[in-house]
Amino acid sequence: MLNVCALSKRAVILQSSDILAYNELPLHQANSITNNNNNANSNNLGALGGITAMASRASASAPQNIIANAGLSYEDVLNDDFQFDMDGHDVMVFLHIQKTGGTSFGRHLVRDLDLKRPCECQRQRKRCYCFRPHRNENWLFSRYSTGWKCGLHADWTELTSCVDVELDKNEGETAKRRYFYISLLREPISRYMSEYRHVRRGATWKGSRHWCLGRQASAAELPACYKGKDWLDVDLDQFAGCESNLAANRQTRMLADLALVGCYNKSSMPAHERDRVMLASAKRNLAAMAYFGLTEYQKMSQYIFEETFNLRFAIPFEQHNTTISATAVSNLRADQKRRIEKLNGLDIELYVFAKNLLFQR
Repeated sequence: MLNVCALSKRAVILQSSDILAYNELPLHQANSITNNNNNANSNNLGALGGITAMASRASASAPQNIIANAGLSYEDVLNDDFQFDMDGHDVMVFLHIQKTGGTSFGRHLVRDLDLKRPCECQRQRKRCYCFRPHRNENWLFSRYSTGWKCGLHADWTELTSCVDVELDKNEGETAKRRYFYISLLREPISRYMSEYRHVRRGATWKGSRHWCLGRQASAAELPACYKGKDWLDVDLDQFAGCESNLAANRQTRMLADLALVGCYNKSSMPAHERDRVMLASAKRNLAAMAYFGLTEYQKMSQYIFEETFNLRFAIPFEQHNTTISATAVSNLRADQKRRIEKLNGLDIELYVFAKNLLFQR
C-alpha cells in the first residue's frame, strides 16, 4: 500500500518539479510550457508558469531573503531511502496560519502520535516536551512544543530565517539539521469569517512581529485598524474596510517569501505585480513543503501525513462539516460576499491550487 501511494506521489512531483523550475525560464518559454500543461494537466497547475516568471523578474530587483534553511521538499520525502529520523537531526516545523484548524492539529502532533518517546505535556501549561528518543533535543518546532520562538503565528518568511538560530540557542549548540515544513490551509471565505468573529470577540495577535529582511514592519507600513487595546464588537463592513487588515489573503501572505515583494513596503512595486509575485511564491513554497493539509479534508490530510512521515496518530481526525463560520457565510448579504471574495482573491486561487495538489498526492 505504501509503495503504491509513493508511486502516485512521485507522478505528481514530476509535474511539481516543472512548476518550481518555471522561474528559471524566460517568460516566452514559461508560457510555452504552461500551454502544454494546460493541454495535458489541470489548468490550475499549468497556469502557474506565467506567474512564476513574473516572480523571477521581481526577485531580480528585490532584496534577497537570507534563509537559514527552507526545509526538505515533498520530492525529497519521496526518495526510496527516506525516513523522518527522530533519532538524528530532523525537525518538523509547523507553520500555523490563523483560523485554519491549526490549534487542533497542533494538539494532535503533541498528544496523539504513536512515538517511541511520547511528548511530555504539562497540565498547567500549554506546552509539551517533544524530545528525541535518546536525548533532550526537539524534533518538533511548534506552538505547543517550543512555543512561539519566532513570533506569534510566524510566517514562512520569519520561520525560514529564524528556526535554526532559535534551536541553536535553545539547545546550546550548532547542529546541521534537516527541516520539514508543514502547514494547514482552509477555504478562504470561511477562514476570513472565522478570523472576523475571533477579532470581534477581542483577539488581536499583537504579539506578531511581521519580521522581514532583518526588521519589523513599521507603523507606516501596517497602520492600526482600530484605536485602543482591541477591535471588540467591530462590524463586518468596518472589518473589511480597513486596507491594512492582514486577514485578507492571509494564507497567501504567510506562505510567500515576502522579501520578493519588498516585505510590507507596498510602494516597492505596483499592486497587481505585487499580488502576482506573492501568489506565485506562495504556490511554489506550498508545493515544495514536505506536507500540507486542508481543514475541509481531515481524513485525507491525516492519511497523507501518516504516509509521508511513516508516523501514526492514535485517533482519527474529526471532520466538522457544519461550522459556525459556514453559517455566517450563508448569512452574508450578496454585496458583502462579493466584497470578501474580492479581498481574498489570491487566497481563493491558492486554495484551488492546494486542493488539486492534495488530491493528486
